[in-house]
Amino acid sequence: MRKYDQSNLIVHPGNSTDPDVIVEVTPELAGWDYVHFQLRRLPAQRSWTFTTGEHELVVVPLSGRVRVESNWGQWSRIGERDSVFHGLPYALYLPRHTSLTVNSETACEYAVALAPTDQDHPPRLVTPPDIEIEIRGGDNATRQINNIIPAGPEGFTFQRIYTAPESPLHRAGFPIDAVLLAQDNDAVLVPEGYHPVTSPPGYTTYYLNVLAGSAQSLANSEDPRYTWVKENYRSRDSRVPIYDVTPHV
Repeated sequence: MRKYDQSNLIVHPGNSTDPDVIVEVTPELAGWDYVHFQLRRLPAQRSWTFTTGEHELVVVPLSGRVRVESNWGQWSRIGERDSVFHGLPYALYLPRHTSLTVNSETACEYAVALAPTDQDHPPRLVTPPDIEIEIRGGDNATRQINNIIPAGPEGFTFQRIYTAPESPLHRAGFPIDAVLLAQDNDAVLVPEGYHPVTSPPGYTTYYLNVLAGSAQSLANSEDPRYTWVKENYRSRDSRVPIYDVTPHV
């Protein structure tokens, strides 16, 4: 079992030999079994080709627009936003045993997430009207959650990752209690435990969560020492949602 601390819980950009990859997290690097993640970029009118093998895959454009061709069909005009702060996302889910090519209709950045599977599901294009939106928290902790595929810009943020005594890592003698300074395009590993995130005044933080595992559940638990914070919210920040989602909420 791996010991995690500030030195290996954050992955900085530039760790791939592929020049089109901004940052990459492999299961070997992370010390887990499932998630393989890449943040990729393409200039306009370029392409990237890949075969999923025994993995299912999702493509999430963060900026720009792409077209995807595959042995399951093709989809065009995926993504219509200038950045993650300028509209709801698109995503394309593709099953295992897929051969695909991502073609950039404009200059773009897009996330690719893979996980091993022994199940077969049909391809699915997720468009902004499909997104489930939640507004959580309150006061300076108000946040907008875009559920892209539910179960079944510059700036910086602080993230603390820490385990409770009953967690597997903690019981094995490898507790986590690390505070991380995450900057633009960093990837943060959360093998288990609580993981609160905070931004300095004046900043809006975006992060894309990728989860995979043997239990298809998003059940969460809260640190009982800090439940009083939620109980004392006075209002929600009026700047959230950060763009128009009137048809969705």
